[in-house]
Amino acid sequence: MVTIRYRWLTLEMAPPVATISLARTSYLNRIDPGLASELGEACGEAASCHMVHLVVLTGTGEAFSVGRETAPAGGGTAAMEWLAKMQCASAVASLPMPVIVAINGDAIDHGLELALAGDIRVAVAQAKFGFTDLTQGRIPWDGATQRLPRLVGQAWARDLLLTSRIVDSAQALDIGLVNRVVESGQLEAETRALAESILSGGPVATRYAKEAVNQGMDLTLEQGLRLEADLNIVLQSTADRAEGVRSFLERRPPNYTGQ
Repeated sequence: MVTIRYRWLTLEMAPPVATISLARTSYLNRIDPGLASELGEACGEAASCHMVHLVVLTGTGEAFSVGRETAPAGGGTAAMEWLAKMQCASAVASLPMPVIVAINGDAIDHGLELALAGDIRVAVAQAKFGFTDLTQGRIPWDGATQRLPRLVGQAWARDLLLTSRIVDSAQALDIGLVNRVVESGQLEAETRALAESILSGGPVATRYAKEAVNQGMDLTLEQGLRLEADLNIVLQSTADRAEGVRSFLERRPPNYTGQ
C-alpha cells in the first residue's frame, strides 16, 4: 500500500482499491481552493494507476463535508474566479472506475455536490443531507442542479433545492439520494463488502457499464442502445472477457487483470 498525504486529504493506494479521505477535519471538511486542488490531484493519481479498479471517497472526523468556505467579499470577477477554483466534483465524476462514496457524517451544500459525483453512496444513519444555498442568495456551484435531478428525479430535486430543507438518512434512502444506510460502526465493513462485490466482476466490463450509463443519460434510447452494443463488441476482444469465459468453463473464480 502507498499512502500519499496532502495537506487536506489522504490518498491510500492499495490496488485494486484507492481510498481518498477528506481530512480538513477542523473545518468539518468544508471545500476551499486548496482542498479542491488536492482532490483533483488525488483523482488524477488514482485514474493513472492501471491496477486501481475502484475508488472510495470518504471523510474523516464528524462530517463528510458541510459545504464550502465563503467567497471573498466584493463579488465580481475575483469572486467568480475564486469559486471556479473550488469546482472539484467533476474530478470525481470523471473517474473511469466505479466510485463508492462512504458518507461518514453530514453532507451539506458543496459536500453533497461532491457525494453526488460518485456512483454509489453509503451513509451512516445519523448523516444529514441538503442544499441551503438559496437561503444565502446563491445556487449550487458544482453540479447539483444537474446531477441531483438525474439521480432523484425533477420533483425531489426541486423540493430539496428550492426549500433548502435538510433530510435525514432514512428519507435520503427513500428518495434514492443514497443507496445504503448503516450504523456508523458498520460503514467501513459495508463499504468493503460493496467494493468486493463490484470487484468480483471484470474491471474492463465494469468501466464500460459505467460509461454506458453515464453517456446514455444524454442520448436517445436508440443512440444509447447503439452505444451499449458498441461497447459489448469492444469488450469481446479483451483478455478479461476471454478469462471470464475460461473460468466459467473451468468452474473456477476468474483472475481478471483489467486488460
